[in-house]
Amino acid sequence: MASSLESTLTRAWLRRGPLAWALLPVALLFRCLSSLRLLLFRMGVKRAGRLPVPVIVVGNIFIGGTGKTPLTIWLAESLRAAGLRPGVISRGHGGQEGAPQAVTPQSDPREVGDEPLLIAARGGCPVVVGRRRVEAGRALLQAHPEVDVLIADDGLQHYALARDVEIVLFDGRGVGNGWLLPAGPLREPPSRRRDFTVVNAPEVTPSLARAVGGQPWRMHLAGEYAEPLQGGARLPLAGLRDKRIVAAAGIGNPGRFFAMLRAAGLTVAGLPLPDHHDFLDEPFKAVDADVILITEKDAVKCRQIDHLKDDPRLWVVPVTAQLDPALAEQIVEKCRGRSLA
Repeated sequence: MASSLESTLTRAWLRRGPLAWALLPVALLFRCLSSLRLLLFRMGVKRAGRLPVPVIVVGNIFIGGTGKTPLTIWLAESLRAAGLRPGVISRGHGGQEGAPQAVTPQSDPREVGDEPLLIAARGGCPVVVGRRRVEAGRALLQAHPEVDVLIADDGLQHYALARDVEIVLFDGRGVGNGWLLPAGPLREPPSRRRDFTVVNAPEVTPSLARAVGGQPWRMHLAGEYAEPLQGGARLPLAGLRDKRIVAAAGIGNPGRFFAMLRAAGLTVAGLPLPDHHDFLDEPFKAVDADVILITEKDAVKCRQIDHLKDDPRLWVVPVTAQLDPALAEQIVEKCRGRSLA
């Protein structure tokens, strides 16, 4: 039922149809309340916590997945290449703990969340999750005093955390119908301020650029090979073309994963799953396929489930974000504008 409702709303959010118009009064109320909350922080009635190192927030205003995790990993790698020592803080979507908790590649995704676990495995930097980002940041800096810049994954609307750089990420859907929740897909108006706009799409058309605002940078997600779930020899995606393939994805926008595989020349049957799916319902039990391709985000959970971890059909497709290096240079300059720890 929840999945059906989500699908109905997702379709409604892409145009200003009858359902969107019916929900518009609620959206106007939502905008008033969210604007009031932001105003309270700007007036100092509510105070944002300032950490002793520069903070870069990566987030989106379009509800659901737009590619924040690959962007966060790219940013961590780029900062390290520039000589900085980044750390990542996150709320830990799907995790059960509220207090700050360090994340390692061996952590349980049910405790820390699947996306922070993937960042810890791929990002090569300390990761701490916690519902209160300021507390998570302080815990990370106490445990890793060498860290001189923090990336807040998915913290755009967490105004309690003061930030020095804001990156807003969109995908090819742009701003949908342009309305706020629940009449549209937006958490905040498209006009909200930000330092950088990134669009995860094959092409940033003039109309898409106008919709998202700013001067957008294009992000391209590339997957070139697959590897067995429990490790082993990598295989170029082209080497799977003679297989019967099902592609499964429990991410915010599964269609993007399927489209990437088809662009690589594969014929796949798509199996979309809810975002942050726990895989405990054995979704592959009745699947008839030689190979089941899954995302890295899903793989961190599947590796810890007995009925999946030894399934030879499961192969993982690592995805890498590709962006103009000039974006990283500008972000580093903004961070250096505030003295690094």
